Amino acid sequence: MRTRVSRTLPAAAVVVLAALTAIPAPAAAAVREPVPYAAPVDRAAPVDHPTYIVTVRRDLDPADVARLVGVTPVHVYDHTLHGFAARLDPAQVAALRSLPGVEAVEEDAAASAG
Repeated sequence: MRTRVSRTLPAAAVVVLAALTAIPAPAAAAVREPVPYAAPVDRAAPVDHPTYIVTVRRDLDPADVARLVGVTPVHVYDHTLHGFAARLDPAQVAALRSLPGVEAVEEDAAASAG
């Protein structure tokens, strides 16, 4: 008895498709989508105070360091940078620069490569 290819091919395709959909996909690591950088804006802070990027040692919590000088961070960094961004007055900048564990206090500005 001869089987026609035209009848068995669609049936085989259905079986293969059903088998593929039954196999669970491997668990992928959670990857966050990159977010375009926008200079942080703290609406509660006075507009005349510039935004600073404060980098702290890895063993310190950036939010705790900000609280030490009475600052509410507009953003806390925990991957490439370890620190926070906040609007700071000159006294807060000086206080942060004198704290042990604070590695850098830099005014936020546009940056470009090249």
